[in-house]
Amino acid sequence: MNEHLDANLAWWNERVLHHAASKFYDVESFKKGRITLMPLERRELGSVEGRSLLHLQCHFGLDTLSWARLGAQVTGADFSTEAISLARALASELEIDANFVQSDIYDLPGVHNAVYDIVYTSYGVLSWLPDLTRWAQVIAHFLKPGGTFYIAEIHPFAYVFNDEDDAEDLEVHYPYFHHPEPLRFEFDGSYAAPEVRTNHNVTYEWSHSLSDVINAVLCAGLQLEFLHEFPFASFKMYPFLEEGKDGWWWLEGKSGSIPMTFSLKATR
Repeated sequence: MNEHLDANLAWWNERVLHHAASKFYDVESFKKGRITLMPLERRELGSVEGRSLLHLQCHFGLDTLSWARLGAQVTGADFSTEAISLARALASELEIDANFVQSDIYDLPGVHNAVYDIVYTSYGVLSWLPDLTRWAQVIAHFLKPGGTFYIAEIHPFAYVFNDEDDAEDLEVHYPYFHHPEPLRFEFDGSYAAPEVRTNHNVTYEWSHSLSDVINAVLCAGLQLEFLHEFPFASFKMYPFLEEGKDGWWWLEGKSGSIPMTFSLKATR
């Protein structure tokens, strides 16, 4: 397991500065005041004014800092030393009050002792985690009684299809159900900077079904408030998706045919 997680950490550490320089993250417009959060999570989570919020797997903190701009008292956590270093630098440069903690998500309860009104995470986080039961226990650990957990994420069903550059239609390529042994990937660059050449190119990811997510949350003692599924993606997940005027990515000619995003809200 350490071999897998160490490889993933090296992958993310190497890509932080490439991501910060990419059009995908568009840091310059963020510095000018852009809120990076999608309307979906802002609407479903509601006002965060004056509320404490823990953002798990925050990368280099743009969404964390966006919640701060919306009035939350924020803490971001990520296992990448490079990501947390950049997040802290951005918070200082922009004079945004925010706290950032560097830790593997499973180790976080041992290094951070606050509790929060909201625990939040989003888009592309679950596949990096080998154990959702422990993940949900960490979430429950950091929630105040009555506190809210919210996730907006790539739908597990959408992960089964071929996403290579030459894919032309929906073709089942990856498993839907969880297996203890991860999938191994090897490629230069990343989703945000495909053109860059990199040294740490091997990653390991785990499949989790939608029932895995729900059951983990319930087993951690949280009460499900809602589960929503949506027929669009937050990025160009397959090469044949088309961007709509709403900023989401849709299946051309097949809108509404498969779920590509889900959101879940639960309370402690």
